[in-house]
Amino acid sequence: MSTTSQKHRDFVGEPMGDKPVTALSGIGEILGKKLEQQGFDKASVVLGQFLLLRKDSEMFTEWLKDASGANSRQAGSCAQCLREWCDAFL
Repeated sequence: MSTTSQKHRDFVGEPMGDKPVTALSGIGEILGKKLEQQGFDKASVVLGQFLLLRKDSEMFTEWLKDASGANSRQAGSCAQCLREWCDAFL
């Protein structure tokens, strides 16, 4: 089992609220700015895209790589973070 970052555990451990997109695991300042420019300024908006893709991690990681230029590790980390958040709160 892979280990998760503190950022990942912090995100998954509490309700989403009004968190910025950069609160997502795998999304730093540069990727965050690229997503914000496309209207994905909040973690909840990215969650909406994850849900529109029916929580399919593979489709989501491909979308995130295309949308932000994220690499496979960053996109996978974000997808895992959102999946675990959904499992905890939905």
